[in-house]
Amino acid sequence: MNHYRQQRSVLRTLPHAVLVSCTMAGTAFAAGSEANGEAEAPALQVVEIRGDKNEDERAAASSSARALPTSVIAVTPDDIAGTNIGRDISNVFRRVPGVVANNIDQGDTGNGFRMRGFATQGTHGADTAVYVDGVPQNIPSSQGGAGHGPVFLEWMTPDMIGNIDVVKGPISALYGDQNRAGAVEITTRDGGAGTPSSLAVTRESYNGRRGSLTVAGEANGVRSLVVADIYRTDGYRNDAHNRRNNLFWKLSTTIGDGDYSLRASYYDSRFTAAGYLLMPAMEAGLSPRSVQFNLPGFGDAERSTVVFNRKPASGEAGWYATVYAEKFERSRAITTSTTQHTFGYDDRNIHGGRLAYQWQFGSKGVLIVGAETRADQGDALRRQYRNGVPTANYINDQNLDLLTYGGFAQGQYRLAPTLKLHGGMRYDHFDYTLRNLKLPAASTDYSASVFTPKYGVLWNALDQLEVFANIAEGFRSPAAEQISSSGSLGPPGATGGRANTGIKPSKVRSYDLGINLKPSPAWQLSATGYYIQNDDEIINSAPDVYTAAGQTTRRGFDLDARYTPGNGYSAYASYGRILRARIDNPTPGTAALLSVPAHQFKAGMEYRLPLAAGKLRLNGDAYVTARNPYYMGSPSVQRDMPTYVRYDLKATWDDGSVQASVFATVQPHEFASDIAYGTTAGLLVSTVPKRQLGASLRYFF
Repeated sequence: MNHYRQQRSVLRTLPHAVLVSCTMAGTAFAAGSEANGEAEAPALQVVEIRGDKNEDERAAASSSARALPTSVIAVTPDDIAGTNIGRDISNVFRRVPGVVANNIDQGDTGNGFRMRGFATQGTHGADTAVYVDGVPQNIPSSQGGAGHGPVFLEWMTPDMIGNIDVVKGPISALYGDQNRAGAVEITTRDGGAGTPSSLAVTRESYNGRRGSLTVAGEANGVRSLVVADIYRTDGYRNDAHNRRNNLFWKLSTTIGDGDYSLRASYYDSRFTAAGYLLMPAMEAGLSPRSVQFNLPGFGDAERSTVVFNRKPASGEAGWYATVYAEKFERSRAITTSTTQHTFGYDDRNIHGGRLAYQWQFGSKGVLIVGAETRADQGDALRRQYRNGVPTANYINDQNLDLLTYGGFAQGQYRLAPTLKLHGGMRYDHFDYTLRNLKLPAASTDYSASVFTPKYGVLWNALDQLEVFANIAEGFRSPAAEQISSSGSLGPPGATGGRANTGIKPSKVRSYDLGINLKPSPAWQLSATGYYIQNDDEIINSAPDVYTAAGQTTRRGFDLDARYTPGNGYSAYASYGRILRARIDNPTPGTAALLSVPAHQFKAGMEYRLPLAAGKLRLNGDAYVTARNPYYMGSPSVQRDMPTYVRYDLKATWDDGSVQASVFATVQPHEFASDIAYGTTAGLLVSTVPKRQLGASLRYFF
């Protein structure tokens, strides 16, 4: 968790970290040079804490049990300020190397996040463990979302986010369920001096409008942050709209040797979604703004959360605690024909906590040991609707009582001045009570456990070169439908059905090898290769169709380059290549390749300069995914989805009390999208507009 690393500003000074973010800036705007008034270079952003060339910095690097010998990419509020976020908070990840972040204009349906060949289209962030302030965000066995482990971050807005860390691979023992491709850790802001109060209004294409209020302050030693956000859009597609409200309040204070915080958030949303369109039909003349089967989907959501956190007030050593409670309710109806919807619904009560203690052993080592638990109770169902009216036919209907608990340990030890060892392990146990209301005979209790060790090493081979390697295991809990299958479409209370209590949690074993190189003060370079074996893959073979695929293998690499010459200009470029993402032993006549893009390119630049009485910041980004396989026809034939290209431009002028921005997104390839499905009839696509424009005005007070 991010609160395990309190002195972040110290750790950012390590020059041997890999750098990411389009902006590569550490403050809201670079100050002019005292000597000549020219804009300074943006402050670079640290990706990882690994090793360094002098003993003082090495000691600082060893002060956190989170210091991992792997790629950890940091995203700051300043990075987010230079990004076109729009309606989908997933866009905060768009510049992270090797990560596919989706924006599908289908209402609040979960947040697309895919990396290292995991999570095909529609899995909405599953296979990546996502935490916010120590609270897991993956929802097990969700029916109002997309299968098992989707992530829903729509309750967040950019003004709430403090820092984000993206951990590549399952190397960290601090993250549990769904940590197979890696993990994401998000920390919210507090109301301290670094958070200004402001009022902002935004207008976007397709009747998008947003109002945001941020009120921060401190009184009697208590820091307070309130964020209120109202967002409305009609969307690019016909008969599509979204009505969303977000409210967030966080109180923080220091008592003795601890920092304590209490936050509450509330979110509600109502939306209609135009659905997917068949590409052959669009090629024959169907408008890309059409509605699937002329019958839009629909849905709503409501989420209330209370979270308490404790961390050491000074340094890293000491007690950490998280306690949370959440009410989660969501529905989503997906069009399946000219008359029918599949209606998914979740009504869940979630609560849990974590307690951990970190020891510091001088500059040589550090160890953190802890335990955590999570309880998830409620209903999850999918039902058939006809002409907007519920029918007696259900796909599934389960009352869930899911309990997960276990412990973890993680540490670092500096064996020699240039050599650091990493070790970690998790033990997680699952106790489920599943009441299958559709097929009562399949109701069952389930109990299982999983142990996942982690090993890593980092070597400072040269002053400007470090090499790291990892072997780590991650896991995913079994889905309710895997344990207690609901059979074919039918009414609740039907006869038949049986439980599968012998199923085990899915495990992956991941191997990493990488280098970080700093050939000059202006350049930062990194390269990482990975090999992953997964013993029980569940793939999204079509919208809301999940299939057991067996063992899968993934191989690939990520390359990243950052250039910051020190004159207000910075640039970055990254390339992600998936060499293999396939089912090892596919059933004869079925698809073998997993639907993930083989090539991913990202590049961008930023320039900051004084203008009139203020400062101007210019951002430009390019994003490309290519060679994403799918299968169509019978017998199936392999095809590639159209190459998807996206350009983002943003200009922001700030004079201290007023901030004005204009932005544009260009997606020029016809029928291309970063979200699509292969079917026997052809490719189903969630179409996107070729151009989107927007402007915002913010007043600081």
